[in-house]
Amino acid sequence: MTHAMVKGSNVQLETVAVRAVLCWAPGPGVPDVDASALLLGEGGRVGSDEDFVFYNQPLHPSGAVRHVAQTQEQDGMRESVEADLGSVAGQVDRVLLAASTDGGTFADVQRLRLLLYSGGEAAGEPLLQFDIEPETGAETAMICGELYRRGTGWKFRALGQGYDTGLVGLATQYGITVEEPGPDSGSRPGASTGTGPGSTVREQPAPSVPAQTPGPGPTPAPTPDAATVPAFDSSRRASEPEDFPIAAPAPGPAAGAPSPIAATGPGPAAPAQPGYAYPQPPQQPPATRPAYGYPQPAYGYPQPDPDFALPPQGPQFQNR
Repeated sequence: MTHAMVKGSNVQLETVAVRAVLCWAPGPGVPDVDASALLLGEGGRVGSDEDFVFYNQPLHPSGAVRHVAQTQEQDGMRESVEADLGSVAGQVDRVLLAASTDGGTFADVQRLRLLLYSGGEAAGEPLLQFDIEPETGAETAMICGELYRRGTGWKFRALGQGYDTGLVGLATQYGITVEEPGPDSGSRPGASTGTGPGSTVREQPAPSVPAQTPGPGPTPAPTPDAATVPAFDSSRRASEPEDFPIAAPAPGPAAGAPSPIAATGPGPAAPAQPGYAYPQPPQQPPATRPAYGYPQPAYGYPQPDPDFALPPQGPQFQNR
């Protein structure tokens, strides 16, 4: 009896030889779908680029996992991945079962499902069936499920996790270096020939370039001479107004004439000016007369009266 899986569910496997079959319905506008597998270690990455099994690298070096080419059956298109889990190396912790589209997204793929059969043949009734539904419709790669170790046995988990980066983005996420085809090649991407995760693509030898003899250099620009430069037209220039007219300077003193500055002698000193905004004090005489013996300033004081006498004083000054 076939066990129907839902996303996130898992089941114990009673067999170590399985065949995962990816099925979908063909039709106009339906992109091509490719199945692939990645053998991951405990760190969740491949040990080398050879751990990526797909249409351009259909057999793992250990022989434990292989890709089966696409076929068309009565119920639709099929492409498979076979795995002998008993022959998988001990450092491999999981085998991811993935799918990718070529020429569209999974929104255009109808009746996409993963069937898991016991043994190496897709015959009889499948053990498991997982119907895969894209979440956004923009996915171009899907991790349909995974085969993973549990104790001494293996289990299967239904995932249905989508990516919009295609097969290249899915593979590089797990440490694979993928060669992108050229714009005119028309072929699918292929795995690199590196020896480890993140290894670079093998460099191709540079094409030989025939030696070239140096050609003539650029022709230098001709220098102007009397034959090429037009003569200056003085009549035309005299008829044009000046852009910035300049006033004529005033005539200076004749040669040998004495300098007007030297002929001018020093003049009277200018009176001191009061500070700014302060009024000039009036010229008034001081309130007291100068002391005896000092010259009388010409301030207009009146001369003393010779007939002036003191008024009578108190009784203490009168004769008795």
